[in-house]
Amino acid sequence: MYVRNARNREEVWLLDHIEAMSLDAAAFRSRDYVIAIDESGNEKVGFGRIRIHRADERVCELTGIGVLEGWRGQGVGAHVIERLVDRASDEGFDTVYSLTDQPRYLDRFGFDRIDREELPAKLETRLDEKRDGSVPDAVPLALATDAFSMPETLRERFKHASSVGEGDGEPEETPENFGIDSENATYKYDTG
Repeated sequence: MYVRNARNREEVWLLDHIEAMSLDAAAFRSRDYVIAIDESGNEKVGFGRIRIHRADERVCELTGIGVLEGWRGQGVGAHVIERLVDRASDEGFDTVYSLTDQPRYLDRFGFDRIDREELPAKLETRLDEKRDGSVPDAVPLALATDAFSMPETLRERFKHASSVGEGDGEPEETPENFGIDSENATYKYDTG
């Protein structure tokens, strides 16, 4: 099991799973995502994104974390988050923000709940959009990138992760993986 940067050809896979999990796809760019891969079957099992907002100040938001059904509870999401926080740090961010309705999940990695007034202006607007849209219970969280902490139990689970029940991966590449609707010979999504 490992986590790597997403590839352009995985846009359709990402968009399909983002839609299926009702996650935020605003300003979608596949290069912002990382994907967790089960190397035994080359199966994609989880993903997540850092979204960099460029306004008056650069701000980094952790968003769109998803783990496929049979892979949950095995540290996959934790390792996706770890990779995203590392990327944010590598890009020069000292703080990563998240606007989520699952604050308890992120607490275990060192994220702290903050007041709305502590958010950068761009994220205050984004919080309003999320609350008015698909995440009415969203709360703001922040993490100093050097304060990220991975619980050892999640690290161990990740080492031995395996699918529970039916897998949802696609070990074999098909035209669908590249965004081609083979029935109509058109692209399924417009990502341009």
